[in-house]
Amino acid sequence: MGIVNVTPDSFSDGGTCDTPSSALRHCEQLLREGCDILDIGGESTRPGSPAVPLAEELARVLPVLKEALRLGVPISVDTYKAQVMQAALDTGADIINDIWALRQPGALEAVAKHPGCGVCLMHMHRDPQTMQVAPMQGSVLAPVRAFLHDRAEALRAAGVLSACVVLDPGFGFGKTVAQNFELLAQQGELLALGYPLLAGWSRKSSLGAVTGIDVPSQRMVPSVAAALLAAERGARVLRVHDVAQTVSALAVWQAMHDHA
Repeated sequence: MGIVNVTPDSFSDGGTCDTPSSALRHCEQLLREGCDILDIGGESTRPGSPAVPLAEELARVLPVLKEALRLGVPISVDTYKAQVMQAALDTGADIINDIWALRQPGALEAVAKHPGCGVCLMHMHRDPQTMQVAPMQGSVLAPVRAFLHDRAEALRAAGVLSACVVLDPGFGFGKTVAQNFELLAQQGELLALGYPLLAGWSRKSSLGAVTGIDVPSQRMVPSVAAALLAAERGARVLRVHDVAQTVSALAVWQAMHDHA
């Protein structure tokens, strides 16, 4: 899953795709590099980021979505607003990727109107403005697992097929460095819920904390390493900035498994 941030303030690439034409060029580049899904987002959810007004998010996302749909690959829209979900799905988006796991007003209902769409449900502690000010305490595996189970059940109760659901433990969203790596080390426990997992480690601050690399855009190597570790532990979707490098690493990993 290649990241397309149509924002001026995302934590590692804000401003690089802040016009429809630059975003579409980035989409095309990610596809040349080997990504399978494009994930378009119009609001930064980095720690401390302010909320974006509805009209502004729609103005950022919909023009890019309309053009990207011509590229012939599944398109995901990264949003938590029900109105953006509805507009994106009506326009033709294939997947909704929601950091709030459809807990915002109207979000569950918007997705339920399109029961065949893909949905990614992510765990987040608190909200983007406060999640790293007061992160979770203690071991996080059990509460993250319980949360994801409950949200998946709510989606199924709304009529969405279980085959359409992907779960995301939310690395970096209200968790300490140690807790993020706890979730990675024990990621296999989440597979017992019966859904595919998405791993979003790309350029995260926890990678900077353990490597000493302060600049997010320079965290390509640890990002690829984390993606491989997540894949080794069962993740089926890898949400990344550095598509070409991740695809190359996965090719080596797959070659090894082909001869195991």
